[in-house]
Amino acid sequence: MSRERVLRSVRAALGEARGTEVNVPRDYHHRLTGEEAGSRADVVALFSERVADHRATVRHVGADELATTVAAALWAREAKRIVVPDDLPYGWLAQLEGVQALADAGTVDVAVLDAVDGVVTGCAAAVARTGTVVLDGGRAQGRRALTLVPDYHLCVVHADQIVGTVPEAVARLDPYRPLTWISGPAATLDLGLRRVPGVHGPRELEVLVVED
Repeated sequence: MSRERVLRSVRAALGEARGTEVNVPRDYHHRLTGEEAGSRADVVALFSERVADHRATVRHVGADELATTVAAALWAREAKRIVVPDDLPYGWLAQLEGVQALADAGTVDVAVLDAVDGVVTGCAAAVARTGTVVLDGGRAQGRRALTLVPDYHLCVVHADQIVGTVPEAVARLDPYRPLTWISGPAATLDLGLRRVPGVHGPRELEVLVVED
């Protein structure tokens, strides 16, 4: 179908409404309001609550407990082989025993990514109001395939990376980088509008909030 035919169909479907000015709402809040933003701790707590709402697992750890918690999370899954970005801080994996960690610099084959037991990454930012983690391919995050192919994603979020709203996150991010916004494990809605596991992205998401 040619471009002109498509446009004619759209114009015909719009009928008298064509050309009508539409008021676009601009009164949404760019920052958290009221009790949500009572303190920094409230923002972090809201993020944790919304992450859990998405059926993801969230844990709070101290910076000195991170390596132990990462190891415990992988041990609980009986993980034997994981993949990590090649610039992931070594200290995060310092307590691993019996787990092979493949460092990816863009060379690990997709078939291998599909066969590993999970991936460990950091993030670029996180949004409290939506319970969203944002990756931009920067330090400790790796390429997009790392977090879309394996079934399990363990994501480390430092408390100072959590902002209140999406506009605040956008202000921190570079729009020219490959942004991936993750709100819980892969999911979709069936015909009855029931949430069911999806096929794009990990089926399990675990978030470690590091209280620096």
